[in-house]
Amino acid sequence: MIPAGTRILVTGAGGFLGGALVRELCARGHAVRALVRRPTDVGDAEVVLGDLRDPESLGRACRGIDLVFHTAAKAGGWGDPAEYEAVNVGGTEALLAAAREAGVRAFVYTSSPSVVFDGRPIEGGDERLPYARRFLADYPRTKAIAERLVLRSEGVPTISLRPHLIWGPGDRHLLPRLVARAGKLKRVGSGDPLTDTTYVDNCVHAHLLAGARLLEDPGSVSGKAYFVSDGAPVGLWTMANHMLRAAGAPEIRGRIPGGVARVAAALLEAWHRLTRNPNEPLVTRFAVEQFLVPQWYDISAARRDLGYAPVVSLDEGLAALRRHLQTSA
Repeated sequence: MIPAGTRILVTGAGGFLGGALVRELCARGHAVRALVRRPTDVGDAEVVLGDLRDPESLGRACRGIDLVFHTAAKAGGWGDPAEYEAVNVGGTEALLAAAREAGVRAFVYTSSPSVVFDGRPIEGGDERLPYARRFLADYPRTKAIAERLVLRSEGVPTISLRPHLIWGPGDRHLLPRLVARAGKLKRVGSGDPLTDTTYVDNCVHAHLLAGARLLEDPGSVSGKAYFVSDGAPVGLWTMANHMLRAAGAPEIRGRIPGGVARVAAALLEAWHRLTRNPNEPLVTRFAVEQFLVPQWYDISAARRDLGYAPVVSLDEGLAALRRHLQTSA
């Protein structure tokens, strides 16, 4: 694992994955610095207020650091393209520059499988898949650009991890949105396409292994991307209902034909652009395509090169999620 005495920076420490990563690193006794945009409780970590769009704050954050975990990003399927560019591309480029200047020894980037997804089914795809040639949203488009920057960067060893659908206790995005629409949601399409999921503890575990491997033997893994997941694809709608049951919410019933959903998403996006509505449409083209086709990946490379294996199974994760929701209600 990561050697004792390693000085670590986590960006996006106020988010779901970043916060979980900070807590685990602190629990292991590491000296952790957390980059956040606003005052945030990050436990025993040192807090640095800053922004990926502010190079000066990134310089302060990287000073004296050995290992960077870059989890911060502008996510979602809708928003201002300029903001996605500024945060995901410009921010990553500026952070890499600050890391090189500070003499950082290892840089782990949190990417996404969406960088290779163009709407066509992916079943058991591996790292040989090319970047998508078309993107249905600015998030995957800018994450792909940023990942290229990371993997081609010189002066600091880098790894990119591609976890899919991170879930578990502390999620403030996926499950809350499901619960908020519970009773109104319908399946899109006629199937239950297999998808990868990544329980948050498994995702943290993968990051720790990547950081340790980069520090130990950078020449063997630097400049590479790795898919990581729970290692057991599950039906998308089956998983959504598992999570809703854990939250004590109504399951998804009824269906909308895929063609109808595609047309509706395109019309809603066009209307939002025409009216300059900043809010995300009820459904986007990016979401619809992910609802309709399988998307799961071979994690053999992460197993081989990083020693990765999921530490929490689907059933164990769902039980932990249920306990968390019951105690926090």
